[in-house]
Amino acid sequence: MAEKKKAEKKETKKAVKKPAVKATAAKATEKKPVAKKADAKKSTKTKAKATTSGKKKAVKVVKDKGDIIADFATHGKDTGSAQVQVAILTNRINSLQSHLKDHPKDSHSRKGLLGMVGKRRKHLDYLRTKKEGDYDKLIKELGLRK
Repeated sequence: MAEKKKAEKKETKKAVKKPAVKATAAKATEKKPVAKKADAKKSTKTKAKATTSGKKKAVKVVKDKGDIIADFATHGKDTGSAQVQVAILTNRINSLQSHLKDHPKDSHSRKGLLGMVGKRRKHLDYLRTKKEGDYDKLIKELGLRK
């Protein structure tokens, strides 16, 4: 009788016992269920509705850097003259201003904007002292003074 009980215990232990390592490995590799495409479409539509009902978006007028360089270059391979740098900075400043209209609490972008304005100011001061004609022409083209 004792032998019978021991045999039964061994059988139940084998049946009940699960390999712990394999179970955790299976859970780790198990993928989470992916939302259906219809659910994904619904979620994007609701997000779009929420953004359109809010504030008006500022229109961004951003040119490509290559176009700006081509417009303001003094010669064929000019990419770093003061005129080109002022034009590029002006474009970046304008795009950041429109961003800050939508996100007024973005203080990190505001700090970057102030740095760019300072750099542009230094380049413009250089142009005003060294090349007055180029300075006046650049101011008119970029519309910096009112």
